[in-house]
Amino acid sequence: MGIKVIANNKKAYHEYFVDEVFEAGLCLQGTEVKSVRMGQVSLKEAYCRIRNGEVFVENMNISPYEQGNRENHDPLRVRKLLLNRIEIDKLTKKVDERGFALVPTRLYFKDSRAKLEIGLCRGKKLYDKRETLKQKQADREASRAVRDHSR
Repeated sequence: MGIKVIANNKKAYHEYFVDEVFEAGLCLQGTEVKSVRMGQVSLKEAYCRIRNGEVFVENMNISPYEQGNRENHDPLRVRKLLLNRIEIDKLTKKVDERGFALVPTRLYFKDSRAKLEIGLCRGKKLYDKRETLKQKQADREASRAVRDHSR
């Protein structure tokens, strides 16, 4: 299985606690696939919404294909995600009951098929974000000290 990562959403891990991750297929038009292969994708403001028993990703920016003609796509169009009925029911229940959010975390190709990894997320408070940054900095300094000590 070859996995080629196209885009990561680092902002999602800063803004949210990611509790669970789901892999979803993505319905794309022809020129969208070519733009995604070239890496012209932004997941920063993207979010997922459940409507009528289907999951859609909104605000995911896929730039128009440069060699495309009048058949080019709208960069911010709403795209359908392909999930099993059991997964959709599970997501619907958690989003409705507990106030979770669905946030795209990663876009990649798996065996030539576009996949979107969506996270079931809880929002972080400001003090949680500060704590995460302090922890990252402490880990970085510890690894730096170990590296310098071994020289």
